[in-house]
Amino acid sequence: MGLLTRTSDLMMQRSMEFLWTKQSCILDNIANVETPGYKTKYATFEESLEEAIRSASQTVGGGSASIRQAIADTAIQVREAEESTRMDDNGVNITEQAVELARNGYQLQYVMNAISSDFARLRAAITG
Repeated sequence: MGLLTRTSDLMMQRSMEFLWTKQSCILDNIANVETPGYKTKYATFEESLEEAIRSASQTVGGGSASIRQAIADTAIQVREAEESTRMDDNGVNITEQAVELARNGYQLQYVMNAISSDFARLRAAITG
């Protein structure tokens, strides 16, 4: 689990990992907008995380340690969409990908600001 022991810190770390994976998928999609037969990639995490947390909290002794472990163990998955939008069997909708790229950028910025403010609070507590 590394140095992060608080559940909120671990959740921010995992959120950042998911957003970086999502960013990579979006950039791959944009780069392959003209590649015949290319299927749109997308990252999933939230559904499996919700299920893992629910399962961990329902187990006997399902305290914060088991919930942290469930968060740490939940895999980020990259999948391919089944549908294609063009005659060449390419599934990339460039407009949709551009919107997702902007949205993901804002989400990355939000998580980075949250991590930064946590470190600032820790630094203030340590230095007094």
